[in-house]
Amino acid sequence: MIKFPGITQELHTVRDWLRFAVSRFEESSIFFGHGTDNAYDEAVWLVLSALHLPHDTLDNFLDARLLEPERTRLKELIRRRITDRVPTAYLVNEAWLKGYKFYVDERVIVPRSFIAELLEDGLSPWIEYPEMIESAADICTGSGCLGVLLANTFPNAAIDVVDISPDALAVANINIRNYGLEDQVTPIESDMFSNLEGRSYDLIISNPPYVDAPSMALLPQEYRNEPQIALGSGSAGLDHTATLLREAKKHLNDNGLLVVEIGHNRDALLEAYPQLPFTWLEVDSGNEFVFLLTKEQLP
Repeated sequence: MIKFPGITQELHTVRDWLRFAVSRFEESSIFFGHGTDNAYDEAVWLVLSALHLPHDTLDNFLDARLLEPERTRLKELIRRRITDRVPTAYLVNEAWLKGYKFYVDERVIVPRSFIAELLEDGLSPWIEYPEMIESAADICTGSGCLGVLLANTFPNAAIDVVDISPDALAVANINIRNYGLEDQVTPIESDMFSNLEGRSYDLIISNPPYVDAPSMALLPQEYRNEPQIALGSGSAGLDHTATLLREAKKHLNDNGLLVVEIGHNRDALLEAYPQLPFTWLEVDSGNEFVFLLTKEQLP
């Protein structure tokens, strides 16, 4: 176990703790990928969030001196990040997605989705008038983050956020309340479509589990500290996607859209469904990760 003897007496300012955290992260073998990709950004996030300081005013606080309880807390958080490989999002109970702050804990995976990027543009040009979307669902919602973004993008839509895990829906409820969306966003406990009988939507989105079996075996410890039910999806990573393709049609209104994120499984998906006319949506990382199908194109 890593110990930091005496450091609470030697490190006094925010600047001191940032330098210390960056050094410890750099010399460790921790994995970045839950909101940052380097030791400096990870340290800034952890230190400022743990001290309840705004992230966009770092320079104003660099020379602020910490109280003893704050130093003790930071020491423990840095230790847990390195020794236990706990993602920073869990340590500070927050994650960010396209400028939105979400509460998270170990009951849900840390939010990350290419669909969030697409919702910034209202899924244009496939949806010409966002105000015409009156109903939408987020299947496998986890923390409810995409449901919150759906509500922001489509203010006239009634949103259902669906997950098999009651623990995940408890977290989703926190985020729904934090954004004052109780009248627009409804959490539903359901194994995908199993409890959605009679419900139909103009738009269904999903960032389902999609990690294949070989990749699951190689995940860094940070990902193993997330709920595994939210990651793995069978040998090829397509089990949940197959359910979406099989059942979404009866839950879509005429001209409705299905938008699904599949990670790195494009080739496997095309091999499994060569007859489907997938539209691959462009995001900053490329056009291999999210597909769109209309109701009429679904089998």
